[in-house]
Amino acid sequence: MAARQRLSVLAVAVATLGALVAIAPPGHGTAASGDTEVREVFSPDSSITRVRIPKRRPTAEPLGIPSADVVPIHWTGPSNQRLDLVFVGDGYTRDELGKYHDQVVRRWQQLLEVVPFGQLEDRFNVWQVNVVSPESGVDNDPVRGISRNTTLDMGFWCGGLERLLCVDERRAQWYAALAPEVDQVVALGNTTKYGGAGGRVATSSGGNEQAGQIVPHELGHSLGGLADEYDYPNDLYRGTEPREVNVSIHDARTQQERRLKWHRYIGRPSPDGGLVGAFEGAYYHRRGVYRPTENSLMRSLGRPFNLPGRDVMADAILRKADGQRQAGGLPAVAHHGAH
Repeated sequence: MAARQRLSVLAVAVATLGALVAIAPPGHGTAASGDTEVREVFSPDSSITRVRIPKRRPTAEPLGIPSADVVPIHWTGPSNQRLDLVFVGDGYTRDELGKYHDQVVRRWQQLLEVVPFGQLEDRFNVWQVNVVSPESGVDNDPVRGISRNTTLDMGFWCGGLERLLCVDERRAQWYAALAPEVDQVVALGNTTKYGGAGGRVATSSGGNEQAGQIVPHELGHSLGGLADEYDYPNDLYRGTEPREVNVSIHDARTQQERRLKWHRYIGRPSPDGGLVGAFEGAYYHRRGVYRPTENSLMRSLGRPFNLPGRDVMADAILRKADGQRQAGGLPAVAHHGAH
């Protein structure tokens, strides 16, 4: 991983950048309808589900450019040839920026423990935006009803769910845009309580080790275009073939006969355990739609990507960073099979 000593000279120049850049499109966790929106909720037992909650009231459109230092955590090349991961923090006072930095570094280290991120870390730039809050902590921590004056308005009990940690996405994107380019925004909250949420801006408790598992799952959506492989809350899927490559209405035999979806992987060992096949239950339905393996990162946190998902992620990183596309995704020398 690139040393801070190599990169410190960049911090002053980066902090003065004024141009706003494009933000990544909405992920799977942000489908909206009327006055509600769908969010992914992550549980301490590693399970994931989706809930529909009332939309947060949008903040006023920001005027001008916010003031915040941007610190390079990991820099390997020009942003138009790299995948740029941008961290913003909430509930950290100026005296707590050192703690925030340590938590950003830890989140990045956790990501590198997941294949293929560690094998392709030279295709990433990672930025830390030092958002300073007037007060320390986040809303409704440790209990409901506690309010804190923070810049990004992060808090638990979003939509009435204790572990759902929401953020003012517009304001988080506004600060994230201070980085040279933005491919994924992660907002860390100054709390040790487990929590997080998926969406345009993924959130995670900065001081909770387990909450770091949310970040690679969200990158599976926003970077790789992978579908969720968990099977609740619905029963029978009656829709057409999903566009995502890791879910299908076709069983293993049909995929092999028609050369569909992950047919070339069927029967091969997968990093998340067992052999690739077609397991019923995925895409928020218990029946009528299949996933490649029993239990991967797109089904529950703390797992590796399955073999098809791993190669999709490697291809996506290489394509974004330098236009390369591997026929099988990750080069063979980098396949360790687990995170």
